[in-house]
Amino acid sequence: MSDQEALDFAIVVYREDDVWEAEVLPTALTSDLDGLIYALRQQPSMSGTIGLVAVGDEFFVALRVFGERVDVFLSDIAASWDFPLAEQVLEYLDVPVPDEEELDAILQDEDTALPAGDLSIFADLGLDEMELGILSGDVDLLPEDVLSSIAARLGFSEPFERAIDSMFG
Repeated sequence: MSDQEALDFAIVVYREDDVWEAEVLPTALTSDLDGLIYALRQQPSMSGTIGLVAVGDEFFVALRVFGERVDVFLSDIAASWDFPLAEQVLEYLDVPVPDEEELDAILQDEDTALPAGDLSIFADLGLDEMELGILSGDVDLLPEDVLSSIAARLGFSEPFERAIDSMFG
């Protein structure tokens, strides 16, 4: 992503006439979980919608909305110290924000990310819990790269990449 790697983005993915579609959501939603859920609910889709959010080179959030059901996955709980969206996700999941000492005791390695939420969020689409955990735990990958990999594994790489290109050129 070069010069643009610190930019935030939110993308909604849905199926229309058995074809995956992806559209860019307003950047303001990268810090507003309630607004993000609302925006995903507004997208008509018989099989629900997927939201993919990257916040700079720090973390990502994945959501699936189907009617009243909302599944959420946060790639790294440590992001909740500095970023409103990550803190809101933990509140939504009813997971307390750990202090630095608690997190250090859990991780014992600064080069590891600790996810929270539904690791099986995409299991029915072919991305199992273990693979999502491995992808989200790779601190050498930027959130955009992880989301791109998820999009490829789930079968909507082309619309996802078109949406990214429409933002960053």
